[in-house]
Amino acid sequence: MKRYWLIVSGTLLLFLLLFLLVEALRVPILTDPSSLLNRGGVVAALVGVGLLVADVLLPVPSSLVMVAHGALFGVWLGTLLSLLGSVGAALFGFALGRRGSGWLDKLISSSERARADGLLTRWGALAIVLTRPIPLLAETVMLMAGASPMSWRQALLAAAAGSLPPALLYALTGAIAASFENGALMFGFILLVTGAFWWLSRFLERRPANARKP
Repeated sequence: MKRYWLIVSGTLLLFLLLFLLVEALRVPILTDPSSLLNRGGVVAALVGVGLLVADVLLPVPSSLVMVAHGALFGVWLGTLLSLLGSVGAALFGFALGRRGSGWLDKLISSSERARADGLLTRWGALAIVLTRPIPLLAETVMLMAGASPMSWRQALLAAAAGSLPPALLYALTGAIAASFENGALMFGFILLVTGAFWWLSRFLERRPANARKP
């Protein structure tokens, strides 16, 4: 599966280059969208959700947007807006992967594709859940999942499960105090929650096998 992993690595590298390019160009709305978000109301809500969806292709400071949602709209509405944007981004990436599925078939052999599809069928949903809070990896995983046999329903549920913890915790951060220190602490806590999801999935996977032992 060398060529498949090369494609995955190349996709990840492309997202990284886009991030560095935008940072170098200093595009205002992508580097610091606070001027639009601070307007509040419907404009801020639409801008925030739109930026989170665009995060698939553009390096949007998603944590800043989610914290702003919490600061402007409170915990519950801020969480809902961030969840809509994050899940929308995931489904957008999944759709792009679906569109590129035929292109992937031309680059890797049928045996490689079968092995990759097998891995994604078994671990794809978990990979989506675990990587939703992690920049670059989240977009890469959704693209590759879209090119696999995974269903839209599986992708939607996994994206929602992986997006809810960061959406809630960043909104809580914004509602309490939108400071860099709190945001950084909350990001670490989100990674801790992600690790808990991984541990729980491994525990549940091993449980039936252990239950059959005398």
